[in-house]
Amino acid sequence: MALSARILSKSRQLCGSQSILQKENTIPVRFYAKEAAAPIANKGDEILKNIFLEVKAKYEAALGIFRKEKITIDPDDPAAVSQYAKVMKTVRQKAELFSESQRIQYTIQTRTQDIPDARTYLLILKDIRIKRGLTDDLCAEAMMMNALDKVEKEINKASFEE
Repeated sequence: MALSARILSKSRQLCGSQSILQKENTIPVRFYAKEAAAPIANKGDEILKNIFLEVKAKYEAALGIFRKEKITIDPDDPAAVSQYAKVMKTVRQKAELFSESQRIQYTIQTRTQDIPDARTYLLILKDIRIKRGLTDDLCAEAMMMNALDKVEKEINKASFEE
């Protein structure tokens, strides 16, 4: 009995689960650590944290500019429109944001890289246009496909992007 009392008194220093053996019976004893181990950080958690901090910094930079600048929204006043454009350009530069046209340009460059033929290129452009919600009011897409069909018929083979 003295052995079990001595072991139980030191239980704050031990961790794990053990059992104390006596002559006739076994007494289960559980010991706990003083502090929990530091949680293991996953690689994905770090990536998400970094993305969040980057977006937060961009947001704070944009808000800082909006707090300093006075914006008058009047579409009939050319000075107000140019001031608004200037402020938005400053915000995009300071916060490292892309304009919509820059986003579309980047998407086109990345998705059409290493495309060997013109038909695939035009189909990918059509897909990008649809996903972005852009309309083809002039029917330029259909005219380009018709022109491509005529050229392919004339040379009897698929055209290649130069």
